[in-house]
Amino acid sequence: MAAKKIGKLAVKNSCLFLCDMQEKFRPTIQYFPQIVSVASRMLQGSRVLDMPVVVTEQYPKGLGHTVPELGVKDEKIFPKTCFSMVLPEVEEYLKQMGDVKSVVLCGIETQACVLMTTLDLIERGYDVHVIADACSSRSMVDRMFALERMREAGAYLTTSESMLLQLCGGAAHPKFRDVQKIIWEPAPDSGLLTGAPQDGSSA
Repeated sequence: MAAKKIGKLAVKNSCLFLCDMQEKFRPTIQYFPQIVSVASRMLQGSRVLDMPVVVTEQYPKGLGHTVPELGVKDEKIFPKTCFSMVLPEVEEYLKQMGDVKSVVLCGIETQACVLMTTLDLIERGYDVHVIADACSSRSMVDRMFALERMREAGAYLTTSESMLLQLCGGAAHPKFRDVQKIIWEPAPDSGLLTGAPQDGSSA
């Protein structure tokens, strides 16, 4: 009997995806400052651990560029007009990065670009680890069911701190103390766990 896939991953074959965290979405996405903060922690961790990074922007001419506080100005940014991040240019970039098997995914919107990116990556044989505290939508209902859909498709749902610790593997990792500094303060609290909308409404 084939062994069950359990979603273990290693830095040497993992890549961080940051999806469409752009200025135009700031007023409408639930808990936008919090998910940007968490995604920034993931980006800092990826740099410490020398993980490749893919950043996309949805129609930047109309929707603006990635918010400055995420800190992606030194990363390669792929503009897109489709929902999925899995563009031909991104696939080529992944091949150049070596033996990438796992993608760690953050961004917006959960029910659109994050979901479709996840399905496309799984279809191509990648393991996908969705950072739940770094993904949001305008509607918490959309977000909730999109996360369920991704789990059903075979994605692994996790949190930023759990992922960074998993990538280190243990305190013996030479970069563990640097990663520990990133997660020393807990990730910002929000209603993403409870499903409560930011404005306190029932929708």
